[in-house]
Amino acid sequence: MKVFTSKHELSGYLDTLKEKGKIIGFVPTMGALHQGHLSLIEIAARNTDCVVCSIFVNPTQFNDPEDLAKYPRPIDADIAMLEQVNCDVLFLPAVQEMYSGDEQWSIDLGYLERILEGRFRPGHYQGVTQIVKKLFDVVQPNKAFFGQKDFQQVKVIMKMVELYSMPVEIVMCPILREEDGLAMSSRNIHLSPSERVEALALSKTLNSTRENFAIKPISQLQQDAESFLQNSEGVELEYFEICNAETLMPAESKDEAGLVALVAAKVGRTRLIDNIIIK
Repeated sequence: MKVFTSKHELSGYLDTLKEKGKIIGFVPTMGALHQGHLSLIEIAARNTDCVVCSIFVNPTQFNDPEDLAKYPRPIDADIAMLEQVNCDVLFLPAVQEMYSGDEQWSIDLGYLERILEGRFRPGHYQGVTQIVKKLFDVVQPNKAFFGQKDFQQVKVIMKMVELYSMPVEIVMCPILREEDGLAMSSRNIHLSPSERVEALALSKTLNSTRENFAIKPISQLQQDAESFLQNSEGVELEYFEICNAETLMPAESKDEAGLVALVAAKVGRTRLIDNIIIK
């Protein structure tokens, strides 16, 4: 695996591959890798000729300095995992490599950044799009791979790609779960053993919503889910929504083409998100 810390050197190397007609796949991450990330690398490897993974804990997408400070950064373990799945290239830039001085960034994402995650993390998607745009500009991938767990983020990045007419295909890859159903996340490391058990309320609720979809109206499914989570030990619910999978607006009818249920909650001091595609 080749490791680059410089934008200039990475783009120079990738240019030589593109000249040979190679298809470049890209998996941007913030490190603290787990099997979910590795599944993205593996999917990218099956669909492209060269897989680039970036590890960069992006300061502009944290609206809580404490959250940024405690974000795990086990870089040696991350590199070992990437080598295990035969990742071709790692881009490991410093903050000053990606940001110069006093940069301004604003993109009109419309209602997408005011709902769900946007409502609870104001400014978050401005930070996400700012860094993903920078990374896309350096790597210029043919395809970029993102996890379904951050469902709204995928929609936001698709919107950004559309606004900037960027020639990259966004591929959303399935959520990987622990054996007990908990969605894999870099944040799970912060859960105590008892919180780890309490966190299962999220996936249980999502599964129950999907199982009961045929027999209960949307309003009842929503109510049941909120009630269960609000009464779950150790869980502080932020939102549970059943949405149109394309627009992320609240679902009005079971006949809509695609539906997704999304949840966010704090378990102890750890904020978790999860979702399930209902249809």
